[in-house]
Amino acid sequence: MLPLTYAVRNLFRSKGRLLQTIGGSALVVLLVMAAVAINSGMKRVLSASGSPHNVILVGAGSEESIQRSEVSEAAAGIAEAAVPGITEALGVRAVSTEIHYMAPVDLADGKRVQALMRGVTPQALRVHPEVRIAEGKFPGAGEVAVGRLAWRKLGITAESLKLGSFIVLDGQKLAISGIFSAPGTVLESELWATLSDLRVLAKRDTVSCVTLRLSDPADFVEADLFAKQRLDLELSALRESDYYARLSSFFQPLRAMTWITAALIGAGAIFGGINTLYAAFASRVREMATLQAIGFGRGSLLASLVQESVLACLCGALFGSVIAIVLLDGVAVPFSIGTFTMEIGPEVAVAGIVTGFLLGLVGAIPPAIRCLKPALPVALRST
Repeated sequence: MLPLTYAVRNLFRSKGRLLQTIGGSALVVLLVMAAVAINSGMKRVLSASGSPHNVILVGAGSEESIQRSEVSEAAAGIAEAAVPGITEALGVRAVSTEIHYMAPVDLADGKRVQALMRGVTPQALRVHPEVRIAEGKFPGAGEVAVGRLAWRKLGITAESLKLGSFIVLDGQKLAISGIFSAPGTVLESELWATLSDLRVLAKRDTVSCVTLRLSDPADFVEADLFAKQRLDLELSALRESDYYARLSSFFQPLRAMTWITAALIGAGAIFGGINTLYAAFASRVREMATLQAIGFGRGSLLASLVQESVLACLCGALFGSVIAIVLLDGVAVPFSIGTFTMEIGPEVAVAGIVTGFLLGLVGAIPPAIRCLKPALPVALRST
């Protein structure tokens, strides 16, 4: 077996080829890590947004979109009294009546953006315990609270949604009274106004949904039975976790596109690497034949050539990983219903290292076999 130092020394025979290999593998590893971070980030935020303890009562036939749902406001009181197993604290049951409304809002600088508004009462904090008021206070009449990442979702600066500023919805000025956080959920990209304000501004007589928080997720059957028995209310019961799982499957084609893009670029890099190594190894046929003549087997030589390629690609993977940590880690990425944060964690790092290893392995084997294929007498006479 040839020593590893032989492969390391050969790496620097052609500095141009070495830089080309490192740069190409770094680019592919960076794209693969970005694809993994995007997929896992979007999946994570949609999974965390739905609690299995929460049941959403929406209008029958509106299971795919809460915004289109129409529910009588009286349904909240009826459900609160009829559905067993609702979480209760200090004699108050966790039932929240909400309006979900997508609408254009005008900012203080005159810019108009499309924002997802949620009309709520303080009861919303009982069914969404992950929400915390980070600055200011819960919105009152004529006020709005903004999610911590709403500015990123809207494509504006954080200064545009600072405390004390205002937005204009349908000609009505709403002062920003608070900034809330709900780590890892799409709620952080929303704007919350009072239910009464949004009912007037959205010109609705009904609400979008009633959310119940159950002590035991198994009590969902009771809420589902209630929705099926009260035909007069025309309700449908959904687990909140199931609703966001459906949204996650809706974005599956988008996530697949990131994988396809990374795979296509990776395939291009492999073919480019194969061409480069064909030229590099072709000039070493005589050298390989000489090593065979002094006793090294073809298997040892094949392993040494693959080592060279894998070492170069792993160097590229290292550079790609460093670039990913510097440029991608912690970056907030907006999508249609919220914002997720890209995290370069162990899963993403392993994907990058494995990609670099495969690039070196797959790209080196065909040229190495071709280099070692000629018979020994023929190879020794080659130039």
